[in-house]
This record gives sequence, structure tokens and C-alpha cells, in this order.
Amino acid sequence: MLGANDGIISTASLIVGVAAAAATQNAVLVAGVAGLVAGAMSMAAGEYVSVSSQSDTERADLARERKELNENPAFELDELTEIYVHRGVDKALAR
Repeated sequence: MLGANDGIISTASLIVGVAAAAATQNAVLVAGVAGLVAGAMSMAAGEYVSVSSQSDTERADLARERKELNENPAFELDELTEIYVHRGVDKALAR
């Protein structure tokens, strides 16, 4: 919701600024459409980078956990058991 409000305010401010410069209707319209497209592309690029970064982080975490599981499965079982115990699961059931 905040991103939508920011986009609306940015585009409206751009249109008002161009209109205040005594531009023609076509110039105001072109500026508004250009601002709208630029804002949409900016939001899309930002979201792509965010999702890609999260995906990279998740992939690295999974690789690390696979390596740890292969090297020391007993420790990983204990670690997982403790996670579930801290979440309120009975120790025997968690194990």
C-alpha cells in the first residue's frame, strides 16, 4: 500500500510540476505517462532484485544444511529436535 501511495504521489507531483511550467497538454500527458512507466519499471526491478537475493540466500542455506547433515547427522538431529522442543513439542515426539 505504501508503494502504491508513493507511486501516485510521485507521478502526480511530476504532472503538477510540468503543468506549472506552462507546458502544453500533450507535454503534461507525455510526462505523466513517462513517470508512470518509469515508476513501474523501478518497482519491478527492485522487486526482482529482492526476490533474487532471497532465493540466493535460501539456496546457500540449503547447501550449508545438506553439507552439515552429511558431515554430522547426529548433531543435526539433536539441533532439529531442540528447535521443535523450543516450539512446544514434547521432546520424545520431536525426536
